[in-house]
Parts: sequence; C-alpha cells; structure tokens
Amino acid sequence: MEGIALWRASQLARGGLRTVDTGYAALSAELPGGGWPVGALIDLLVQQPGVGEIRLLRPALASLGKRPVVLVQSPHVPNGPAFAYLGMPFDRLMHVRASKMADALWSAEQILRAGTCGALLYWAQQVPVSSLRRLHLAAQSSETLFVMVRPLAAAQDASPALLRLAVRPADDGISVDIVKRRGPTHTEPLSIPLHPSPILFSRHARISRRQTAPTRAGSVSAEVVA
Repeated sequence: MEGIALWRASQLARGGLRTVDTGYAALSAELPGGGWPVGALIDLLVQQPGVGEIRLLRPALASLGKRPVVLVQSPHVPNGPAFAYLGMPFDRLMHVRASKMADALWSAEQILRAGTCGALLYWAQQVPVSSLRRLHLAAQSSETLFVMVRPLAAAQDASPALLRLAVRPADDGISVDIVKRRGPTHTEPLSIPLHPSPILFSRHARISRRQTAPTRAGSVSAEVVA
C-alpha cells in the first residue's frame, strides 16, 4: 500500500482539492486545501444579507480574470461602479432575478453545468436539500466558485456543502465560525478585518445595461450556457 495517502478526520484535507486563495491568511490556514473550494457548494450563513459577504469573497472574485461573475437573487440591485472599485468590473457581472424559486434554481443549475463562469453567488432563504444536492452535483463538473448566501438559521439544516461558514458583523469587519469542513471541528471564531467599500447593493440604485448584464430566468444568456 505504499504511496497511498490517507486522510484522517483529525486532519485538514489537503491534497486533491481545487481551491482559490481567500486572500486572508488566517482563514486560508483553516480551510482544507488552503482556500475556497471550487467545483463544490459553499454555504455562507449570514446574520443578514450585506454583512460583508462580498468583501469577504472579493480577493477570490478579483483573481478570476475575465471569467464572468453571476449574481443570482441578490438582495438588491448591484451597484456596478462599486463592484468595479473592488476589482470586479461591471462587464464581468451578470445579474439574474427570478420571481419564483424554481426558476432561480433552474438558472443556477444551468450556469453551473455550463462551467463558463468564474463564480456564482446565490442568495436564498429556504432551499430543499434535494435542490442543494442537484446544485452541488452540477458544480462538481465545473471550475466555478459556487457560494450560496443563506440565513444563519440554516446552519441547523442538512446540507451537502463541502464548506459551511457562519458570518456575523464585528467592529472592524466580520466574525467567521467554521460550521463544517473536511477536518477537525474548529471552535474559535476567526476575526477577519474588512476595509470599507462603496454601497454594493441599493434598493434605489439605477442600473444600466453597461453596469451589469441582467438575465431573465429561464432564458440564460448564450454567453453563459454555450
């Protein structure tokens, strides 16, 4: 059995994981593979949308080159210039809104199966575990950074996510608890400092076709699915 490496639950998984650096040394050191896993479901469980999830993901999103970043069911209208300030030009952003959860889930699954996007961020409330499994399976065939932003209460629910983090606001940024990872339980919250940024989402923001590429659910752009 020489040459076979065994992973133990008391150790962080290292090999065989495709990851993107988080940009935060303290967080990366606690994640299997040293970063955000790609081709898998990641749960960000937040006290409320907008606590800092985009700024937490900013270094990873900015490192994806010219591959599009898709925002599904974002809490409000994305502010293109503010995203550009964070290193994500508006010509890389696509915005998907759907009136029904089934349409949003369908759109997300098609985007993941296409595999042409660098990242997919999906804000959701209650999602059936069967739907989460479908999305996780679709993500596995891609190199997409796939993050679902869901309420903290969802931490009590079953999830196929490879990584689950609970995110709460803190004085200088956010506090992150590792709810689930491939490795030992992590009991102490991590303090992640975040720099202030312009308003990323606004109820009253005006959005033009040059700011993001809005996409109607059920008719995903050929640029995404081709």
